[in-house]
Amino acid sequence: MSNMETDPVEMLCGTDAERGAEKPRVEVISPREVPLGGPRAMTVRRTLPQRARTLIGAWCFADHYGPDDVSATGGMDVAPHPHTGLQTVSWLFSGEIEHRDTLGSHAFVRPGELNLMTGGHGIAHSEVSTPRTTILHGVQLWVALPDEHRHTEKDFQHHVPEPVHIDGAEIRVFLGSLAGSVSLVRTFTPLLGAEIALEPRASVTLAVDPGYEHGLLVDHGDVRMADTLLRPADMGYAHPGIGALTLTNESDVRARTVLLGGPPFEEEIVMWWNFIGRSHDDIVRARDDWQKASERFGTVKGYDGDRLPAPTLPNATITPRRNPPRH
Repeated sequence: MSNMETDPVEMLCGTDAERGAEKPRVEVISPREVPLGGPRAMTVRRTLPQRARTLIGAWCFADHYGPDDVSATGGMDVAPHPHTGLQTVSWLFSGEIEHRDTLGSHAFVRPGELNLMTGGHGIAHSEVSTPRTTILHGVQLWVALPDEHRHTEKDFQHHVPEPVHIDGAEIRVFLGSLAGSVSLVRTFTPLLGAEIALEPRASVTLAVDPGYEHGLLVDHGDVRMADTLLRPADMGYAHPGIGALTLTNESDVRARTVLLGGPPFEEEIVMWWNFIGRSHDDIVRARDDWQKASERFGTVKGYDGDRLPAPTLPNATITPRRNPPRH
């Protein structure tokens, strides 16, 4: 998915210089609403990046959308747009999205199926909800590539994780490993990505890597992460230093969450619009290449319409922002 803000916020994402090994508290990251353009546009709830927190591991972008009745909203129609320096992770709860990219990939995003696209040096793609879609509902996530891999070649992977059932929960691990399930999808940093559904009033304790920080995005239901209650669209953030996470569904209905994790990302990255670089000049160069229809990004074939133009750059050097220091 493209970041469709007309005045996108520049971000320089880094890591806290000092992270201890004590048991982390859970911080609540509340979403901000972002319209994706047009009079009938979808509105997404964005929890990453924000001024309060810009990364969780290498996860640098999280949009949560729906359930949207496409007859009212018009659904998703994101024209060809570019990406650099990142991987996109598409995960649906309902609906179907048609994906086309400049590798020639023509694929569909369906509930319980992962589509992961590597932007690297440069890729472009389009995303359109299909006529079969009545309710569109899911998350769009980005992963920052480490410096040594940020110019890697374009790539596209598709994976359908088998659900794992434990007492009170159903888990689908689309990246990394959890509850004995391992995803074989290739990433460039250690990551965890999993959908966790909790039965009414159920509580589960999951072993996790103590070197990871974690974010739990609540889609449906009221879920307690450790001692902190999270409402729908909230994300709970847990610092590194624990070997288990306890999740409790405080609702009388089935709850659904997405758990993200990874070791603290030890690099600073500049993020603007759909580009991730290491400097203001990286962003300027990527934007210029896109506007000039450079071979760097290629051409998306099969999309009926024009590509997205890049927004205007700010009239200043893109300024860095960091995660807040840990106290």
